[in-house]
Amino acid sequence: MKFLVIGGGSIGKRHIKNLETIEAGEIFACDTSPERCRNIEQEFGVKTFTELETALEQKPNAALICVPTSLHLTAALAAAEKGCHLFIEKPLSHDLDGVDKLVETVKQKKLVSLVGCNMRFHPGVALMKKLLDKKSIGKVICARVQAGQYLPDWHPLEDYRKGYSASKALGGGIILDGIHEIDYIAWLMGNACRVGCFAGKISSLEIDTEDTAEILLGFESGAIVEVHLDYIQRAYARTCQIIGEEGTISWDMSEKQVKLYTADSKIWQVFPQAADYDINQMYIDEMKHFYRLPERTE
Repeated sequence: MKFLVIGGGSIGKRHIKNLETIEAGEIFACDTSPERCRNIEQEFGVKTFTELETALEQKPNAALICVPTSLHLTAALAAAEKGCHLFIEKPLSHDLDGVDKLVETVKQKKLVSLVGCNMRFHPGVALMKKLLDKKSIGKVICARVQAGQYLPDWHPLEDYRKGYSASKALGGGIILDGIHEIDYIAWLMGNACRVGCFAGKISSLEIDTEDTAEILLGFESGAIVEVHLDYIQRAYARTCQIIGEEGTISWDMSEKQVKLYTADSKIWQVFPQAADYDINQMYIDEMKHFYRLPERTE
């Protein structure tokens, strides 16, 4: 198998490393920055290209789209038209223009496509899914989800003002950055049918995107979910509380545990995360999931 990683930023390099770890096959990369290409060649020993068209001439089986959000569809469509299966970093895009064309191309060429929402592969989220599937807390009534961290702390060696998160034109903003929470709660709860949101740039951060969002989701089951997202919290926070008629499930990523309270037990049962769990493992598991690919369509 041949993999083309399009985009040589931090997530692109993570995927190169993980593809090497699982011995997925031949890997090469593409980035418009010659400096990034040189860094990738030096760090990973893979061949790089500065032109996407030239990279696609190598006939990769799959392309990993790791460029800024606003460039996702352009790169993904170019790769799909060449018969590449697609792994697209979250979110799919910053708007809907071009989505229908990409979907049609994927269907026509019978390609595998996956949006990289790695939180589904985190052991805490996966355990919540198992507990819900077992009806551990009965009928789910409501849930509270939050994710927050001070934006300059995300990549401390970089100027946050120059990153895609700070730029509306590049597809930044906490709603798209925090789409993991929206994705995993939909995975846990089913289809949402009603949406409301308050969001805006409220802080003094030097960005032109929203830094805070409060989202209210109504699900087909009748359950109501609150999702809080922000670029502001100085202490990293990522939590989920799901309330059912027969109990409560609580997950705290920082505390590395899931807790279950049921009406029958009347105690909190604690499920600790393995002490030696490496956060990169969910990215590896995600890539292993994508790696199970058919051959090229042409």
